[in-house]
Amino acid sequence: MNAVDFDPVVAAVQTNCHIADERHAGDMTLCIYLLQMREFYRWERGLAFGAALPRDAVGAWIAEREMLWASLASQDFVPVPCGPGATSLDPFDVDAVNARLRPRGLLYGAGLVGTERPVFFLAELRGQERRDGLDVLTAGREIARGLLAPPAMLGGGARGPVVLREAALARWCWEKYEAYTLRPVPGTAFHAVVKAYGLDRDFEAALPRCLAEQGETLVLHELGEYQAGCQLGPHWATMRLALPTRRADLYARAVRDHLADLTVTLPTLLDRGADAALHFWFANFDGVRALLFPALQDAYAHWVHGDGGAALRRASDLGVIHFAHLAQEALTLHVQADVLSGQAVERLLTAPSAVCPG
Repeated sequence: MNAVDFDPVVAAVQTNCHIADERHAGDMTLCIYLLQMREFYRWERGLAFGAALPRDAVGAWIAEREMLWASLASQDFVPVPCGPGATSLDPFDVDAVNARLRPRGLLYGAGLVGTERPVFFLAELRGQERRDGLDVLTAGREIARGLLAPPAMLGGGARGPVVLREAALARWCWEKYEAYTLRPVPGTAFHAVVKAYGLDRDFEAALPRCLAEQGETLVLHELGEYQAGCQLGPHWATMRLALPTRRADLYARAVRDHLADLTVTLPTLLDRGADAALHFWFANFDGVRALLFPALQDAYAHWVHGDGGAALRRASDLGVIHFAHLAQEALTLHVQADVLSGQAVERLLTAPSAVCPG
């Protein structure tokens, strides 16, 4: 089916992408914003990875895009015109929209990344499978998207499905590799990734294997997120919404990420002997996650030097215990329903005692 047939749907989804970008593009640092805009320009123009970008044209495009965003300020998200009898559907009713679009080979997504930050996309549906009681949906070529394009997410709240966006993942891999080429450092985790996949010999040829393995790593993480969500219960989401600062939310997200990866992702990759995927995971182990568990990086070093993963398994076991206890402490503070509970949770998550000793 030709994408032209879906122009009203594409237009609506892309409009919602623009509205979301208008509201949240300013949340990025200037450096990250410009890097993301460069890749967004490549996507809109259908340019290959690494294609030379004309500076003047990109600058003019950014100015035009920011003017478009300004014109959409304060506008509500628009319905998606694909309901029965040509009616329009709520843009956040993902199940209903997909029920209309999936038989036509399309996959729609609308979810929150972080606290109340919506992300929309429309793509060709490339695959579907069932894993651990959840649907895993793979999106291929993307027809509509916004500036922020997370490669994977757990949609539909805690019940799934897991959505893997292969096109977004490919661009994310390219961005990582492009940054590495500007300052290659031997001995780093990403240097090991580059050599394991042969990205430096032929990026395009190496990309399919990289996508397959990194896509699986992301799916494992989302399956771990699902398990963590079942363990933490519905109060975890309401607790995050009650946190007083973005910093506090970053720490809460890192705690849940640790529970997901220490329970599912890292043990599974170790069991499979997925060396390249493990290097890639640690190439992205940074920010608040690294601050909360610095000993995990030391365990990785032991694995690199040939301990067979023993230190990583020990660290994972200890980390699960530590972060599960920390999460339960945070939930206990939250359910006290005190007006200052959000501040108390932030103090707990950012205290030195929140760091896992390993």
